[in-house]
Parts: sequence; structure tokens; C-alpha cells
Amino acid sequence: MYHILNTLYIMTPNAYAHLENNTLRVDVEREKRSQVPLHHLGAVVCFGNIMISPALMHRCADDGINFVLLDSNGRFKARLESAVSGNIFATSGAISKSSR
Repeated sequence: MYHILNTLYIMTPNAYAHLENNTLRVDVEREKRSQVPLHHLGAVVCFGNIMISPALMHRCADDGINFVLLDSNGRFKARLESAVSGNIFATSGAISKSSR
């Protein structure tokens, strides 16, 4: 596991990432490997067979922490992002005016 620029990279096979109080805890074979406060994270990248608890996914979505899921070779599988706020009509209007 590496923690670089507010991104946590989980690469240990069969790791389990879950929520413990206000921290993300990573266990391997039921032993604690790493524990990082959620307010230090901007994203979590998981390589291979990593289990993630639903409570952690919900909390990260609420806090704006993104998840990226990659297979063991590093190919993109999925991404979990929190809701994006903004006025779509104002954004589309600005895009159409700039393309003229």
C-alpha cells in the first residue's frame, strides 16, 4: 500500500478495506496493515482482488473521496465518484456560446 499525494493505492491481493470510526482501515488476513484518516484522502485506487465494505463506499461518496477499481494488470474496471453539483443549463449555455 502506498499513500501518494492524497491518494491511497491498495495493491495487496485479498485485502479488505473498511471504515473504522473516521479512518479507512486495510486488513490482510484479518490483521491490520494500514489505517489512514479519511480527511487525508482524495482518492483510493484498488488493484486486483480488493474487498471494500459498503459502509466505506457510502462514507467516501458523502465525503467526496473517489474510488478507482483496476484489475491486477492495471486495466480500468470502474470508478465511484460522489455527486457533482452545478447547473447543467448554465454549463451547456456557456459551452454553446464558446463554440460559436
